[in-house]
Amino acid sequence: MARALGIIAFERDRVRVQGISDFRPFSSISFLGRYRLIDFPMSNLSNSGCTTIHIYVKEKPRSVFEHVGTGRHYNMNAKQGKLRVMYGEEPITSNIYNTDVTSYYQNLQYIEEEKSEYVIVTSSQYVFVQNYDEALTAHIESGADVTYLYKNTEEGKTRFLNSNYLTFEKGRRITKTELNRGQAKNRSISLDTYIMKKSLFVKLVNEAQNTSPIYWFSDVLDDNLQSLNCVGLNVRSNVYEISDLTSYYRSNMELIDPDKSGLFNENWPIYTRTNDSPPTRYTKDAKVTNSLIANGAVIEGTVRNSIVGRGAVVGKGAVVENSILLANAYVHDGCTLDHAILDKHVKMVKTKELIGEPEDLVYIRRRDLI
Repeated sequence: MARALGIIAFERDRVRVQGISDFRPFSSISFLGRYRLIDFPMSNLSNSGCTTIHIYVKEKPRSVFEHVGTGRHYNMNAKQGKLRVMYGEEPITSNIYNTDVTSYYQNLQYIEEEKSEYVIVTSSQYVFVQNYDEALTAHIESGADVTYLYKNTEEGKTRFLNSNYLTFEKGRRITKTELNRGQAKNRSISLDTYIMKKSLFVKLVNEAQNTSPIYWFSDVLDDNLQSLNCVGLNVRSNVYEISDLTSYYRSNMELIDPDKSGLFNENWPIYTRTNDSPPTRYTKDAKVTNSLIANGAVIEGTVRNSIVGRGAVVGKGAVVENSILLANAYVHDGCTLDHAILDKHVKMVKTKELIGEPEDLVYIRRRDLI
């Protein structure tokens, strides 16, 4: 799909996984024990035949550089395309100026030099599966200026809060976008994914920059809903939203059984960076039910309904339930964990019990010794 440039945008300020996103870019947050959030848009674009991808990072780009590398593990061929990690290089007065438009504008020459006629703009906030080659064909055949990808939901009162939802006139044309504040259950949720000609994208970036230095790309699209023919394309796959700590936890828990997720298919692989980790080691006292355990982990205790990342350790007699352990977390012998998230390299030694609730999770910061 050399006809489209893939752009993976960064998230708005209202999207924040409390604690976890303080230490890393949103797109490099760990997911399901072995993936990063960026693996899903990267895999969708790569599987769709997109050969050139730009990844935009708001801050702390090191972990993104390390994880995506040259794109080889996403089945990208450097001879046929390229992978670029982009970020704003000019100093900003305050974080309010750190918008996607600012980053696009500062890197506009790299966008304009790409030979692709179209752009596909997506993000890491929504985890779903999409064939963008089919979506691009549908966009071209529709004659629309912009195609928005969206997901119909009957859970608008409890999910996708602070996401935008779309209003349509008769047919597929979008007339308005608004913030979902949980006031209705039936919503058409925008997945912050857009398809358009590259020339229009460049025009809108320039217009946004000239309108306001704190504009986001979605703002300039809103300004042009009446003048542009913007239509919606409903995503058929399940969609899992990551917008805060609660939705991050919920999405992980709902995907413990990969066969029920609708995301994992041998014909549509989700790629990630591989590690030379040994297999998971289970001792004779280990008891594991309904959990995802990554390579390199050591399980000596009990794990139920949980996700255990690479190199994490659950000690003898320890009980981990309804929890997430990120890479190299350590739960000492005899400790109990329920509805908690331990960030990377946390050591739970002195504290013998951490008990949270589904709506009041316990989060322990990276590298803390408790």
